[in-house]
Amino acid sequence: MTSINKLLALWLLGLFISTPLLASEVSPLQIDGATTIRSSEAKALFDQGILFVDVRSDADWEAGRIPGAIHLDVKKTLSEATLSAEASRDDKIVIYCNGEKCLRSAEACILAVSWGFTQINYFREGFPAWKAGANPTE
Repeated sequence: MTSINKLLALWLLGLFISTPLLASEVSPLQIDGATTIRSSEAKALFDQGILFVDVRSDADWEAGRIPGAIHLDVKKTLSEATLSAEASRDDKIVIYCNGEKCLRSAEACILAVSWGFTQINYFREGFPAWKAGANPTE
């Protein structure tokens, strides 16, 4: 095997091995039991006064957020009890994090649905899309 063929084979092997790892870094398009919404739909729900839950880290929360959102870090404070303290199981809720490469909102939506919350809105595009749409932040 020539050195070029060896390099090509190694490159293809590396691509084959790394592709599943890269794919796992992207949040799912849908969550069973939740409704995936885009930025425009999130804004409409915001305008209706629907509860927004920010599941990002403390540092991300401090750097900026959707006005009126509550902060329940999925890694630290989100639980059935903390979410139930903020909303009933049939209230509309929008859950967001840092966009499509952030898995926190997907994880939070899966948990909320498993706890019996029936109107979970999965804002997959998250805070980056919210800001890009020139929506209000605090």
